Amino acid sequence: MTTKRQKLGRWGEAKAAHYLQERGYTIIDTNAYTQYGELDIIASQTLQDQKTTIFVEVKTRTTTTFGYPEEAITALKREHILASAQAYLQDHPQLGDAWQVDIISILRPDPETAPKIRHFENVFS
Repeated sequence: MTTKRQKLGRWGEAKAAHYLQERGYTIIDTNAYTQYGELDIIASQTLQDQKTTIFVEVKTRTTTTFGYPEEAITALKREHILASAQAYLQDHPQLGDAWQVDIISILRPDPETAPKIRHFENVFS
C-alpha cells in the first residue's frame, strides 16, 4: 500500500523531472536503485561544453514545521547519495566522468496553489 508520504514524494519527483525538462535537462533514469540506496532522478546536461550527469535528490514537504525540505539532507543521506551515484556510474560507464549532485526542494503547503521549487546545483560531489 502506498502511504500519503510516498504519494507526496512521487508527486514531488514528477514535478522535479518536469521542472528539469523545461530547463533543457535530459532525464536518463528515475527511482534507480543501487546497493546503497535510491537515486530519485538521473539527468544530463551540457555544462561548459561537457556532457554532465546530474544526480538529483528531491525533497518535498507540505509544511516548514520541521524545516525546509532541503534541510532533510543529513550527513548520512549525503553519504548514501554519493555512494549510490558512484555505484550507478560504475554500472553505466558510458555516462563518463563528469557528474554532480543537485537538490530540488519542493514546498507545497496548499494543493490549490503552485508549489515553491528551489534548485540547488552541485551541492556536493
